[in-house]
Amino acid sequence: MKLFNNIEPHAHWLLRVVIASVFIYHGTLKFMNLEGFAQMLPISYMETVLVAYAEVAGGSLVLVGGFSKDMLSDLATRIGAAMQIPVLLGAITLVHWGRWNFVPTESYPMGGMEFQVTLTLVALYLLITGNGAFESERTLNANQPASR
Repeated sequence: MKLFNNIEPHAHWLLRVVIASVFIYHGTLKFMNLEGFAQMLPISYMETVLVAYAEVAGGSLVLVGGFSKDMLSDLATRIGAAMQIPVLLGAITLVHWGRWNFVPTESYPMGGMEFQVTLTLVALYLLITGNGAFESERTLNANQPASR
């Protein structure tokens, strides 16, 4: 469809905004109460600082990386996405493991791992494709002979 062809080059923003908004928000919350967050989980204060930093810096890199198609922006996207993966795996294993559904229950007051798994897959996609996913597809299609 012609409509989708026109907006396809901008579709990467949907994934970027998801990753950036979630991680910048949660990282900022952690920075505002590092002590409290460190007490919630079996991790040290320093690890809490690193988690908060990875969330804010990684989310920001994914967002900033989308403004250009050059190599530096591609690297920013990939590094930003890579910074989120260990944070998400830690959240899954330390907090959400054992329940899939994200709805909190008595035995899982923080909910299950559904949301974190989804975010992990989005981060993996951005890590693997960087800024080139849509561009390489367009290049391949441009080299194909037109069908009649």
